Amino acid sequence: MSTTTARDAARPAPAEGSPRTRRPLRTGSTFAFWLFTGPFLLGLLIFVYVPILWSAWLSFFEARFTVTPSEFTGFENYRVMLTDEQFMGSLGTFTVFAALIVPTTWALSLALALAVNRLRFMRAFFRSVFFLPTAVSYVAASLIWKMSLFNGVRFGLANTVLGVFGVENTAWLADPNPPWYWLVIVTVRLWLQAGFYMILFLAALQNIPRELYEAAAIDGARPGWQTFRYITLPQLRATSAAVVLLLLVAAYQAFDEFFNLLSKTTWGRPPLVELYYKALGDNQDYGAGSAGALILTLLICLVTLLQGRFMGFGRGEDAR
Repeated sequence: MSTTTARDAARPAPAEGSPRTRRPLRTGSTFAFWLFTGPFLLGLLIFVYVPILWSAWLSFFEARFTVTPSEFTGFENYRVMLTDEQFMGSLGTFTVFAALIVPTTWALSLALALAVNRLRFMRAFFRSVFFLPTAVSYVAASLIWKMSLFNGVRFGLANTVLGVFGVENTAWLADPNPPWYWLVIVTVRLWLQAGFYMILFLAALQNIPRELYEAAAIDGARPGWQTFRYITLPQLRATSAAVVLLLLVAAYQAFDEFFNLLSKTTWGRPPLVELYYKALGDNQDYGAGSAGALILTLLICLVTLLQGRFMGFGRGEDAR
């Protein structure tokens, strides 16, 4: 036995349960981490968190035609916004928009995911086709819907198709009675975002164990509605809760399609469009606009918490 081997054999073994010695992070790794993440964190701080805090501070001051607060007004801006008929009406517009877009997007994206998941060939092709609209700009899609599909003249695609059946030209975006503009707004957002949520549902479907369906077939369950109701849908509960949550938040943040489709109409404005005209309109009341933005933010948080509690988002399987 060599001297080194005898020395290692004589060395006492470390006590069981004793903490292991951690190697300190190398200086190069720390430097590389801050080199790559530092610019993003700095941009997030300057362009996101600082404006949010400044907007919250500005909501308690009189600030017209300037972002510099001039006179402390307390909660006066909040009172003005909560009693403003146009702003409260915009919250009602959001309620209608959310009631239309959330269930339709959820149902369509789930149906697309189920259809693509059952394909035996060209699955990647159809997945890419349905996902491709998510890469289109909301502004570009809104202009296509407004100028080509639902432009209100007989050369528009929608009126051309209806004209074949003897239906008169419809002013889709010019007349709020009846509110045909909802069809235009809902379809453009449905086309833009259904593919993204289809991917989420598709990933969840592929994680469902095949053994569940095999056991259901042995027990006599019929393929189709029974397996979907008692196996597929319960297994998609967490994904469905996340999808509904994202859809609600996105509905609150609707701006591009409303602004580009309805232009400067006084009806059909969601909260962000109303705040845009409040802060950047003729009066340029940044204090009241900031107060309205904070009210909208708190409302989004409240709806998110209620929706998460109702659908059990974030709970473990044992807690359900």
